Amino acid sequence: MDSQEKALLESATDDTSKKTYKSKEEILKRATDIVAENETPDKEEIDNLKTTFYKLHIAERDAEQKAYLENGGDPNTYQVLPDPVEEAFKAQMGVIKERRAKLFLEQEQEKQENLQKKIDIIEKIKAMATSPDEANKSYQTFKELQQQWKEIKSVPAEKANELWRNYQLYVEQFYDLLKLNSEAREYDFKKNLELKEKLCENAERLAEEKDTISAFHQLQELHQEYREIGPVSKELREQIWARFKAASSVINKRHQQHFEEMRANEEENLAKKTALCEKVESLVAAENKGAADWEKRTKEIIDIQAEWKTIGFAPQKMNVKIFERFRTACDIFFSRKAEFFKGMKEKYAQNTEKKKALVEKAQQLSESTDWKSTADKLIALQKEWKTIGMVPRKLGDKLWNDFIAACNHFFEARSAAHADTRGEERENLSKKKAVIAKLKEMLGKAQDNAAETIKQLIEEYNAIGHVPFNEKDKLYTQFRETVDKLYKELNISAASQKLDDFKSNLRNLAKKGVDVVDNERGKLMRRYEALKSEIQTYENNLGFLTAKSKKGNSLVDEMNRKVEKLKDDMQLVRQKIKAIDQQEQD
Repeated sequence: MDSQEKALLESATDDTSKKTYKSKEEILKRATDIVAENETPDKEEIDNLKTTFYKLHIAERDAEQKAYLENGGDPNTYQVLPDPVEEAFKAQMGVIKERRAKLFLEQEQEKQENLQKKIDIIEKIKAMATSPDEANKSYQTFKELQQQWKEIKSVPAEKANELWRNYQLYVEQFYDLLKLNSEAREYDFKKNLELKEKLCENAERLAEEKDTISAFHQLQELHQEYREIGPVSKELREQIWARFKAASSVINKRHQQHFEEMRANEEENLAKKTALCEKVESLVAAENKGAADWEKRTKEIIDIQAEWKTIGFAPQKMNVKIFERFRTACDIFFSRKAEFFKGMKEKYAQNTEKKKALVEKAQQLSESTDWKSTADKLIALQKEWKTIGMVPRKLGDKLWNDFIAACNHFFEARSAAHADTRGEERENLSKKKAVIAKLKEMLGKAQDNAAETIKQLIEEYNAIGHVPFNEKDKLYTQFRETVDKLYKELNISAASQKLDDFKSNLRNLAKKGVDVVDNERGKLMRRYEALKSEIQTYENNLGFLTAKSKKGNSLVDEMNRKVEKLKDDMQLVRQKIKAIDQQEQD
């Protein structure tokens, strides 16, 4: 019997219908029932339970995270919580795994015992197929041995075909030696031929079966029946087997082609899923220096998880393993992220309390008239403020505004109290009004070097000292509105205007103290680094985008515009820092 015949006669695994489950609790109940009722489900059902459970588990966890973020939750504080349903499911599956392992050993032992029983039957038939006399004498015993053979079930798969060939060989030898009871022999031959012809017809009809898997499994049942039917007359043996084998080959070829196509797709899916596992594992291994790094890599992992869902099943023996590898890598990342933000949250809380304490101290001092002592205390508080680490941005801005407002309130009151004369302020008021008048004269008049003239007048305005406090805001509003109109007329860029505004205010800041200027420079440096980081993030993202579609082109263009705007903002901040440094040198 050739290798094709061997493949045709191998037993097939029973097809297991895969039940559809709608929830993790339903799957857990099935696993619990299996354990409670001492069932021994096949491997297909176990794999279906595990695959479906974790598919629902991941979808549920993603939905929870999405809902948390949509409801305004802080992504920095999101944590993946333990799932009691998953823990219970793992426990039940552990019991099932141990039970299946025990059953497997028992079945293997039974197969070995059945193998020995069938070998003993073959030896008995072999002993009876030595001569016509021996065959005729042992006919009844022979029929009993055949019945025993049919009643013995599974044997080790690797021994099944060789065992059947030996059995068939000595059965045929026995019949060939059977002479005296020729009527019985001819009757058996005729009956066996009819049965085998019927099996051939059934096998040939399977070629019309549309369901390839069903056709193959039906063919295996026909082969099992063929094995249990005795021989036909010697001259018809090859002919009837050739017919049955030809019909089987058609079904077997369709089945083989079907699974080759399915295996090719599954192998491709496995390769894709393996690549995604490696991506997540590389993100887990990467060093995250701060919250921005964690959020950047979180987005990457969420995108990878979305891509994972679009990929079909991997080969059955690897499907659960590759999912567990992917899930483990994701869990490690989000667990470490939770630990990082938990530590950051604790540090933020400590820094917040320290800054709140400084705000309270500054507010208590803001109404003091002990000018020298209080000024020294406030300056000391400002220095202490610089040593405290970061707090959440929105809260940090509020605390800073409250703190600097208290400081400014005191120093402005001190300045008002220390004004030598009001006459100088009135004189300064007249000078500034004169400058504003000159600026107003330029409105609607085109002239050469207008921008330079405006710049000189602004510098002249800024060089003039204090004016009466009750006139300050009104005067500055007139000045600013006039300059704005001129800038608009002369089409001077907003960035230059902002820089000029900053330089205009810089002298006032300097008069409030070196620390105020230093604080402003520190804020600008932080803003500069933040813009630099944001630009780098956008440029990295641009590297991953493709512009194959119209939508893709639009997104790339929009991101490029954002990058250019951020670069302009960063350049303006840089110029402001240079202005502060230049003032300190002057």
